[in-house]
Amino acid sequence: MLSKSSFAILPFLFASAAPWALPGNSPIKRDDEYGEPYFYKGFDLSSLKIQEDGGAIYKDTLRGNVTRPVEDILEGMNTVRLRLWVNPQIPYDDGYYQSYDLEYVLALAKRFNDKGHHIYLDYHFSDYWADPQHNYAPVAWSKEVAPLAKRLRKYVSHTMQAFSNAGIDLSMVSLGNEIRHGMLWPLGQVDVDVEPRGARIANFTNLATIYSAARKGVDDAVAAGVHKPQVMIHIDNGWNMTLQERWFNSFLATGKVKISDWDIFGFSMYPF
Repeated sequence: MLSKSSFAILPFLFASAAPWALPGNSPIKRDDEYGEPYFYKGFDLSSLKIQEDGGAIYKDTLRGNVTRPVEDILEGMNTVRLRLWVNPQIPYDDGYYQSYDLEYVLALAKRFNDKGHHIYLDYHFSDYWADPQHNYAPVAWSKEVAPLAKRLRKYVSHTMQAFSNAGIDLSMVSLGNEIRHGMLWPLGQVDVDVEPRGARIANFTNLATIYSAARKGVDDAVAAGVHKPQVMIHIDNGWNMTLQERWFNSFLATGKVKISDWDIFGFSMYPF
């Protein structure tokens, strides 16, 4: 959702489904008291600490230009999205881009959590930016599907437990970021335009295997006592219904994932 050329504060809106609206009537622990749909309103503030460490300050124009923390200026926000990279090496791009590793993200998550905001963790499953043009597997991870999936499952469980141990209950986790072309390339790369349909389904098999492992990692963490978050699947080009239908039909047709594996459909929308 955030372009590589910018550290902009990016807004998002999500309405979580009520329990009765979920596939198979799956019970989901609500973040509100009554079990009604919850409307997440927030921003991606992943780069905030990097900006602040670089000397950036933020002034509230509605309060006489007084300097205030960004999260206090953004009144009405109830959720913060934070991206997580696996093992980033600095510097990237002549040092312009910094690290979104676990230690960095935990510190930011703690800051926003302590102010009462929901935390939406955006797993990139990469050492660097993950998006439809860049979704490469971490350099140190296996180049074979079975051990790669096993490593991913442990990684998801381990990182979720790290947030829990820090006193942070994750409200949402996105297993991959804009995975239209798959994730953990090259093994998990997909092409929705492959023909015929049987070949396209086969093309999605590795991705489905990998995604299923990540989803099991969530279950492992919950079994270890972690608060159960809502799970998102995140695709871009949300305006393209033909793309979405072909993508999800192929993904589910592998038989390795089911629609109840996620609670929220996340679609990036760039109407401009």
